[in-house]
Amino acid sequence: MSVLSSSVFEGGDASRTAASQIAEQVKSSGSGLSSADLSALAGALADGSKGTAAKREGACMAVAAIAGTAKQSAEHQMVTLVSPLVTCCADKHSKEVQEAAAAALGVLAKSMSGHGVRAVLPAMLEAMDPKEKWQTMVGALDTVSALALTSPLAISEALNDIIPVVTQMVNDSKEQVSVAARKCLENICNSIDNRDVEPFIPALVAATIDHELVVECVQKLASTTFVQTVTAAPLALIAPLLLLGFRVRTTATKRMCAVIINNMSKLVEDPEDAAPFLPKLVPALDKAKEEVSDPEARTVCGKAFDQLESIGDSLKTHKSVKAVRDVVAKEVKANAGVPAETAEYVTTLVCSLINCKVDDDGDWVEDLKAYKVSEAAANSMYKAMAKLYFTEQDESDDEDDVEQLCDCRFTLAYGSKVLLHNTKLKLKRGYKYGLLGGNDSGKTTLMRAIANEQVDGFPPASELRTVFVEADIVGELSDLPCVDYILADPRIKKAGITADVIDRMLMSVGFGEQPNKGQTLVTYLSGGWRMKLALARAMCLNADILLMDEPTNHLDVMNVKWVEEYLLGLKDVTCVIVSHDTGLLDRVCNNIIAIESLKLKQFKGNLTQYVEKNPKAKSYFELKSSTGFVMKFPQPGFIEGVKSKGKPLMKMANCTYTYPANQTPTVKNVTVQVSLASRVACVGPNGVGKSTMIKLLTGEVIPQEGTVWKHPNARVAYVAQHAFHHIEQHLEKTPNEYIRWRFQHGDDKEALAKDTMQLTDEEREKVKEPCTFEIEDDKGNKSKVKWRIEKLTGGRKTVKKETEYEVQFVGMTYNSNRYVSATKLAKWGFTKHMLVVDEKVAQRAGAFATPLTTANAEKHLEDVGLDKEFGTHTRMSALSGGQKVKVVIAAAMWALPHIVILDEPTNYLDRDSLGALAGAIRTYEGGVVMITHNNEFCSALCPETWLMQKDAADGIAECNCKGDAEWMAKASKASVQAAVQLDEITDALGNVVKIEKEKKSKDKMSRKEKKQAEKIRKAKIANGEAVSSDDDWD
Repeated sequence: MSVLSSSVFEGGDASRTAASQIAEQVKSSGSGLSSADLSALAGALADGSKGTAAKREGACMAVAAIAGTAKQSAEHQMVTLVSPLVTCCADKHSKEVQEAAAAALGVLAKSMSGHGVRAVLPAMLEAMDPKEKWQTMVGALDTVSALALTSPLAISEALNDIIPVVTQMVNDSKEQVSVAARKCLENICNSIDNRDVEPFIPALVAATIDHELVVECVQKLASTTFVQTVTAAPLALIAPLLLLGFRVRTTATKRMCAVIINNMSKLVEDPEDAAPFLPKLVPALDKAKEEVSDPEARTVCGKAFDQLESIGDSLKTHKSVKAVRDVVAKEVKANAGVPAETAEYVTTLVCSLINCKVDDDGDWVEDLKAYKVSEAAANSMYKAMAKLYFTEQDESDDEDDVEQLCDCRFTLAYGSKVLLHNTKLKLKRGYKYGLLGGNDSGKTTLMRAIANEQVDGFPPASELRTVFVEADIVGELSDLPCVDYILADPRIKKAGITADVIDRMLMSVGFGEQPNKGQTLVTYLSGGWRMKLALARAMCLNADILLMDEPTNHLDVMNVKWVEEYLLGLKDVTCVIVSHDTGLLDRVCNNIIAIESLKLKQFKGNLTQYVEKNPKAKSYFELKSSTGFVMKFPQPGFIEGVKSKGKPLMKMANCTYTYPANQTPTVKNVTVQVSLASRVACVGPNGVGKSTMIKLLTGEVIPQEGTVWKHPNARVAYVAQHAFHHIEQHLEKTPNEYIRWRFQHGDDKEALAKDTMQLTDEEREKVKEPCTFEIEDDKGNKSKVKWRIEKLTGGRKTVKKETEYEVQFVGMTYNSNRYVSATKLAKWGFTKHMLVVDEKVAQRAGAFATPLTTANAEKHLEDVGLDKEFGTHTRMSALSGGQKVKVVIAAAMWALPHIVILDEPTNYLDRDSLGALAGAIRTYEGGVVMITHNNEFCSALCPETWLMQKDAADGIAECNCKGDAEWMAKASKASVQAAVQLDEITDALGNVVKIEKEKKSKDKMSRKEKKQAEKIRKAKIANGEAVSSDDDWD
């Protein structure tokens, strides 16, 4: 039935009154306009002749009234009129028509469904064509601007289509177009729902308008930590600016653009969102990675290029989650229950719901009910579409009767790095989960975040007792007995656990073997006993979930077996275990959680079963790097007088040591030696004294009995059991800065801090005593004087096979310095002073080979597997455990050591890193001593063994040396490779210094060489050439 009257086409107030009446009739009918009335309105709007202006004005008023009053009843019809409406905005015959058309578009934009944008957008974008009249362009821009306020979700989904068109108009010569375009750009960009990008939208919009601001905008973005899922919307705004950034000449800007692309692309979950931008970004990165002058920047560009390439590869097998209109139309026709004339528009709305990822049936019901789609029909369509577009791949779970402890979705970042993004975690009671991932993937950070209640959706401690188990001895509490140490834990205090309960728990994990049982001081515990202490503390808390970080680190075979049996006995306790012990993961775990591409992938089964399904994970079983990377240790420098690899560089004879708080010695009668040929594994049960023996050998502690000797020119690298203590005071530095600080004066500050280098009060008093010297005056008269030695200057020389050190005297000038034999200085109490000089001389000899520059330190860190991003640009506080171990190893190896001593080097390193470390040790020409409970590691590398075991008679540890006699004999006879002769060195400022070759003295020349040299000297004199003192021997 027609509701249009002729008066609606008269214009002015008559049209306005008639339009209002028509709108009320349409609203009451609830079925919209008849096809004849809709055609009449369309015809009136399209008639552009001069005499029909009133008719066009009336039609515009009718559309505005119907859209504002009848709303959804006729919305599906009104959206078909937007094209002639926007054309009327530029009506050349009537200002009133222009105003009425703009008003109608504004009302329609405010009243239409938030998901109806795609129904009007093609007409709007077509109207923005530069060929159109400026009023038409402004009308379209204002309409889209209004839609951005009322339908932000749908506009955001369409930004990739809108932004390229709008940005072409922001600097239009027509001011009205330029103003409308800038307002539209601001509004549509504000529709982006991404918390990481939102703070920068004003800067991004400004840079889009004024390209002079691109560099500043890129700098702001480069300092952002992106954690939100990246969709097409933020990419549509940022990608064009990054392309402009690659056109800037400065390398720094191109590097920052690459960093932004790399960071954002990792957070793209749907590769289809990135697909429109790949054809331009990939070539830009490809060009940058080949042409940028700085090698490090080229590497960064290469990583971003590889990341985009991986997205492109994933598109080949990706199942699209974008709505297919024909599929949706079929579903709407079958189940929506709406008239045929409405079904087309409802199809548009459903497609928008899918593309905007509205995964909630309640939202579908709410958004569709105004279009006469029943709740049942909306739910039915949602379920059908969800199976096609919203279903997430999830692990199957057959045991529904097992209690589920958590089911959460979250994002996790550490510092500036995103570790996990929009991932899901499910844990069930009693299950044992092995958490897999490479070094620096976020394993420990995830467990610490769970323990600290920083994971969204994870049940709080009040609902679920979650305990993080690690051998984390707090420094200020390390002097406490074990019982008191556990009592000091706030969680223990809160639970009201008594000392008796703790003592019984300590006994249950084996502390009865300790001399003082539960009263043993924590500071004297070995790494294995510290882990047992942490386990006892966790057992006291009666946890629902144990988060275990490397529980078998420092443990011997028997204690590893004990841990496995204990964990398997916890039937109602869930365990999440991070471990590089493949046997533990295989025997204990019944589920695997793997960190892959910022997601947690859960698998039912142990490690072996997981590897069968995921062959790439085979590296967990092999002692080699699956990536092919091998660490590189710098080769040791030359030692004067050492021509055979079998010549000892370190010796320890009949050494006995007792810790201050103990009555009985920890080790006794230890006699060992180390040479360049040594490949030694120091093995034995936990707490038997392995680390103590190594500390004696390296000078960390001083034996009460016996002697320790080290070749004065030998350099020793020592990586302690608790390796992080080397760097814990420098976490605010980057690894590069730490190495340059530690060796900045040619000395190793860590080596000079040993106990053997520190004077006792008694020794300080002794060296203050005057020493007797014999002097001779000008007449040859000898006399004795008593002078006080102020210090050893650092000078050292060898005279007739005895070492002499330069000394300076109190109150005397430098000219009075003299060299004194080591025998006399030792008698006068200067033994430790001489050790310091020896250490400095040895360290400085190694320092010449590699100048202490940022570039050299960066390369050195890369050789141990620490990328520039972490080695030079990241503070050590933000590094993972495995990365910190690499920092410690790199620092220890900086001065080209002759001997490397590694106490539990396999802790915190994943299988790839272990394989790389094994490769470095195999090719290293110096001596190696290591303590490790990783039998596979030590048996593959060490044919010689120091077995520490307790004497059955008194229970004190002794050392028994064993080994492959044939290999040891062959290795000992090998000659030391001649040191590389340097022609020049580069100092820390990059200056090249030529090294003059030492000339032979006359005394060392043969008779023939002397005659030849004399002939040359006489020829020079005859030619009038100057003769140097080197030439003149007379």
